[in-house]
Amino acid sequence: MTQSLGRAAARQKGTVRGERRASWGHSFRSLVNVHSVAGQVFLLQLTLTLLLVLAAGTALVLQTRDATMTNARQHSVATAEAFAHAPGTLAAMKSKNPSAVLQPSAEAVRKATNVDYIVAFDRHGIRWTHPNPKLIGTPVVGTFKTALRGYTHTSTFVSSLGTAVNTAVPVKDTNGYVVGIVSVGITVHRVNAGVSDRLPLLLGSAGGALLVVTAGSVLISRRVQRQTHGMDPADLSRMYDHHDAVLHAVKEGVLITSGDGRLLLANDEAKRLLALPPGSEGRSVCDLGLDQHMAELLVCDRFVTDEVHRAGDRLLAVNVRPTAPFGGPAGNAVTLRDSTELRALAGRAQATRERLELLYDAGVRIGTTLDVVRTAEELADVAVPRFADVVTVELHEGVLRGGEPTEGITDMRRAAITGVEQKDAFSAVGDRIRFAASTPMARSMASGRAVLEDDLSTAEEWYALHPERAQRLLDHGVRSLISVPLRARGVVLGLADFWRMDSTGPFEQDDLSTAEELAARAAVAIDNARRFTREHSMAVTLQRSLLPGELPVQNALEVAHRYLPAEAGVGGDWFDLIPLPGARVALVVGDVVGHGVRAAATMGQLRTAVHNFSSLDLAPDELLSHLDEQVARIDAETAREDEADGEGAGIIGATCLYAIYDAVTGHVTLSSSGHPGPAILLPDGTVTLPKVPVSPPLGVGDGIPGETMELHLPEGSQLVLYTDGLIEDRRRDFDTGLELLRTALATSVDGTPEETCAVVLDAVMPERPADDVALLVARTRLLDPGRVAEWDVPPDPAAVGPVRSMCLSTLDGWGLDEIAFTAELVLSELITNAIRYGTQPVRVRLLYDVNLTIEVADGSSTSPHLRQAAITDEGGRGLFLVAHYAERWGTRYSSRGKVIWAELSPQSEEQVTMPDLGEDFLEQWAEPEI
Repeated sequence: MTQSLGRAAARQKGTVRGERRASWGHSFRSLVNVHSVAGQVFLLQLTLTLLLVLAAGTALVLQTRDATMTNARQHSVATAEAFAHAPGTLAAMKSKNPSAVLQPSAEAVRKATNVDYIVAFDRHGIRWTHPNPKLIGTPVVGTFKTALRGYTHTSTFVSSLGTAVNTAVPVKDTNGYVVGIVSVGITVHRVNAGVSDRLPLLLGSAGGALLVVTAGSVLISRRVQRQTHGMDPADLSRMYDHHDAVLHAVKEGVLITSGDGRLLLANDEAKRLLALPPGSEGRSVCDLGLDQHMAELLVCDRFVTDEVHRAGDRLLAVNVRPTAPFGGPAGNAVTLRDSTELRALAGRAQATRERLELLYDAGVRIGTTLDVVRTAEELADVAVPRFADVVTVELHEGVLRGGEPTEGITDMRRAAITGVEQKDAFSAVGDRIRFAASTPMARSMASGRAVLEDDLSTAEEWYALHPERAQRLLDHGVRSLISVPLRARGVVLGLADFWRMDSTGPFEQDDLSTAEELAARAAVAIDNARRFTREHSMAVTLQRSLLPGELPVQNALEVAHRYLPAEAGVGGDWFDLIPLPGARVALVVGDVVGHGVRAAATMGQLRTAVHNFSSLDLAPDELLSHLDEQVARIDAETAREDEADGEGAGIIGATCLYAIYDAVTGHVTLSSSGHPGPAILLPDGTVTLPKVPVSPPLGVGDGIPGETMELHLPEGSQLVLYTDGLIEDRRRDFDTGLELLRTALATSVDGTPEETCAVVLDAVMPERPADDVALLVARTRLLDPGRVAEWDVPPDPAAVGPVRSMCLSTLDGWGLDEIAFTAELVLSELITNAIRYGTQPVRVRLLYDVNLTIEVADGSSTSPHLRQAAITDEGGRGLFLVAHYAERWGTRYSSRGKVIWAELSPQSEEQVTMPDLGEDFLEQWAEPEI
């Protein structure tokens, strides 16, 4: 049963096989019996396919080998450079036993990177490492001169392991000296092995491709037979003739190029437009005498749409479409259209576009600064060379100074000149330029419009004014001129002249509008700069008048100062030095927020207020408290004015640092309201930046009491006070500026205050300061102890006589006999007043500095003041005598009471006569009240 079933199945299987063989045979016979043309095409395709498969297989093998070799080279380069520049490689090569350090690392890297060898050797070629340890210490094979010169070198040579791709990388020290060389190689045997591994895949792919192409050829042959519908050659010929007639009848050039750069087809229009030689079809495009760019365009492998290119004297719109993406063979279908008639229109459009770009650049580049001369230079720079070869700009004298121009004056100054080398034939910047009424320049200023001279050689009016100068310009090639007045707000500020040379060609009427537009933009910018210059000059003049001119004479400090206004405008920075009684000096620096006239005026008010408060001999914190109230009042008044003018309420903020230096004790007392503290340079070169207690800025203190700091400065120390414009800048922070100041001061320990100012400004000053800078440097001095005398006064009127005698003896020792009587009188009155109305302790001090200062201190906090005495008063004229004979007198308070002081001038020739103390004179004064 089973056997019969098996035989039946075998018979059935054989029947199926037979049917399949019959079907295949029928198909083959059908294939053989197809149209003769299709059969020939099939055989030709089959042959070409076989050849292409063989060529492709060979190319793939060669390409694979080349790619493998390239990978081997890259791998060897990367491994060699990584090992050469690895941390420790240089140190190992410089060690006593490089092999001991490098051999383990080289082997580990070789195994990790899958290279055949990593060899490190010295400059003489002696190996430090090798996969075969027996070769360590032996010379390397091959040359390594390129690596010794410091360059990486890759080559293929026969190594100890066979032919290999080798890369040699030098290892350099910090001085660029080559210490050793690292060589990494991959053998060619491994490269070939990689190719061999891929060969079966390549052959299989080629065989598969052959089968696919063969099957495709069969299908194509059948498809050709179906698509021709059995047409005979005559029908195909008639169809070809029709298509050929249409191709040559169209008014567009049509070309077809092959993938190898040959011209396959060109219709009559294409031959005419490109001026192709006879028999051009079938030849290489590069051999047809075309322009190189046009030849490259015809065979390019990209889509091109309506690109306009020149071919001889024609402009052709070119369209290129590769045929391969549309099912055709590799090549291009090219169409050409003659667009020469569009040249004029395109030229005018290009000129218009260039002029718009010029005017756009002018709007961006002209007027970047508020400087009159720089704005004129920007106008000249924009116009050269795109519009003119040389540009000159002349401005009225008043405009250059920030003033108003004078109407009708043609006498101006040259402010800018830019152009080619021929500009040397023109008058230089700064020269006075005068135009006669008949010249184009004068006519343009009179009319307010641009004037064109297209040929200066025939312009008699221009030539007649200065024949020699005009001829010099013509000899240098100057050809044409457009003269345009710089007019703003109805006023002519100056003149802009645009010049062209013979090589460029003359100006045309169309250029007038461009020149006028450039001049109009420049005129507005120049007018703005002129008005700013005028306001800036006024503000600078005001500020200079409010700052101290010469500092007063005093012996406590050697002082130098600098004031530098900001480039953007004047500000409210100020400094001052105010002598105080008792060999003391007040140092002040301050800064008003903002710039301009208002800031300068506010600065003047504050400086005056500081002088007034200093005359009261107030402590630094008390003085700043009063100054804070003053700024608050100014702020309120300013806010009311701004509101009345319809403007936003402004805030007048200010900072101030006030310091008092005592030349007797060497102490300095400081207080700050929002201002940076000083820098101190000690005689030993130490620079300190003491942290002065800082109160809120002036005007926002709200009555908060300030704090003071007291420092002792050795003689010869330099106290440096400054405003924040010296330290702060947009390109650096405050701390960086302080460090620069510290470093600069450390280098000027032996310098004078003047030298210190110069050093600090050179090292710390920002390149383009955005704020004012005030700098005050004071070197401390101490009053000679021999010119200071002090005595305690007992609470007894009888003690006045002995103290007075000691004072007279001291004055005699100081050589002040001429004022001894006056000093004795003043001293007696002050001591008597202190004993009668003050409290203990009472102390007398004499100081001889510029003037003689008499100080009487007591423990009372009340001070005397003058009042008109009644006729019946018995006394009360003593304080009047003090006020009469002393240069000045006053009271200052301390934590222990008060000090009444009086200063006497030691000049003997200025002796003061005693007044007539009759009743009519004395009845005007009364005893002081306490």
